[in-house]
Amino acid sequence: MLIGYARTSTTEQEAGLQAQQRDLGAAGCEKVYAEHVSSVAPRAQLKLAVEFVREGDTLVVTKVDRLARSTVGLWDIVRELDAKGVGLRVLNLGGETVDTRSATGRLILNIFAGFAQFEREMMLERQREGIAKAKSEGKYKGRKPTARAKADDVRALHREGKTPTEIAKALGIGRGSVYRALETPAAGAPS
Repeated sequence: MLIGYARTSTTEQEAGLQAQQRDLGAAGCEKVYAEHVSSVAPRAQLKLAVEFVREGDTLVVTKVDRLARSTVGLWDIVRELDAKGVGLRVLNLGGETVDTRSATGRLILNIFAGFAQFEREMMLERQREGIAKAKSEGKYKGRKPTARAKADDVRALHREGKTPTEIAKALGIGRGSVYRALETPAAGAPS
């Protein structure tokens, strides 16, 4: 049985997720697990897919970076699949379909996984350089501290008797931010 896995990093990439699902269906996948989640975050649907597959099945992805961001991460997944007697098929690896059930497929997957990791690391390096340059020119301020801007609202809701969890949910901020706002005196208040 062919089982598909599709992933995009953000919900804004809905068209990309739909395209992956379409390609997996066209490849013959009888069941497709899909999710919007960063590759470094816990991936519940991937976990379910790996738990679902049985000996003789094949897990199918459209591209290797949909499955893992590093060669080590990829091979951890491949080892887990191997232990269950499950293969991995990547539909678009350099224009070819690669299957880990053959020695050649494993070699090609290893080479392309190394390139994917290299490409990601180069992109992150360029990003860090760009941020450093923008900071030195005074153009980069980082994201606005939204929780600090809501500190007065946090204190007002707290005075109304709301719990930190209720306040966090109502304002769309983390509970830690609620606690920090409650510990910080209001502007103009005596210290």
